[in-house]
Amino acid sequence: MKKPTWVVDKERKKRAAARETVWLFGLHAVRDALQNPRRERLRLVLTKNAHDKLRADVEAAGMTPEISDPRKFAAPLDPGSVHQGAALEVKPLDWGSVEEVCADGGWGAPRVVLLDRVSDPHNVGAVLRSAEVFGARAVIGVQRHSAPETGALAKTASGALERQPYLRVPNLAAAMETLRGMGYVLAGLAGEAEDEIGPALSEHRDRAVALVLGAEGPGLREKTRETCDMLVRIGPESDFASLNVSNAAAVSLYASRG
Repeated sequence: MKKPTWVVDKERKKRAAARETVWLFGLHAVRDALQNPRRERLRLVLTKNAHDKLRADVEAAGMTPEISDPRKFAAPLDPGSVHQGAALEVKPLDWGSVEEVCADGGWGAPRVVLLDRVSDPHNVGAVLRSAEVFGARAVIGVQRHSAPETGALAKTASGALERQPYLRVPNLAAAMETLRGMGYVLAGLAGEAEDEIGPALSEHRDRAVALVLGAEGPGLREKTRETCDMLVRIGPESDFASLNVSNAAAVSLYASRG
C-alpha cells in the first residue's frame, strides 16, 4: 500500500533534520565537545558512571543530561558504537571559508592538508590528529565522496575535531586555486612522482604549502593532479612503498616543516 503524501513528507523532513545534527560518542569526544565554546550542543545522554566522570564538564557547559540505563542506552547510535556511556547531539562546526581559515596569520609558514575523496572517517580523524600536532591551518575535503563530521570520525580524532578546522568544499580544484591565489604552493602526493617531498619543498620552507593527498587505491584524480604545482613522493627505505593516507599526511606534514 502506498504511503500517504503527508507521511512521506514527514519522514523526509525527519531524515533531513537528522542529517543536520551529529551524535558524538565516547568519553573523550564528548568531553572535548562540552569544553568547546564553538559547539552548539543539543542533547546529552549519559550513564550514571559516565556522568560521574564528566560531571565537572557537564556543569561548566550548563547542560542537563539524560541519565540512561547502560543496557538500554537512549542515544540513537549504531549498535557497534563504543560509546562508553556518553553521547552528545550537536550541530556540525562552522569554521568559516577557506580564505578566512587559511590566511597567513603571521605565525610561521602555513600548512594545509587537502584530501581528494578520502571517505573513511577513521582516516580523516587520524589526519585531523596529525594536522593538529603539526600546526596545520586546516584539513580540507570535498562535500561529496568525503567523510562528513560523524561520531566515528570524532572518536578517531581524539578531540582534534573540536580544535582543528575541517572544511568541506564543493569543488577541490577551485579551493586549490583559491589557495594558490593566497600564495600557497600546491604539492600533490603521488607514488610515481620523481621528486621526494623533502628536497622538492626545501626551497619553499618560508612559503605557505598545501599538501594534497588522494584516497588509497585511486590516488589523486586527474583534475587534482593538473591543478597541483608539483607532484612529490615520500621516499621509502624499502621496496614496501605504500602508506595509509593518514600516515602519509603525518609524514608529509613533518617533511614540509619550515
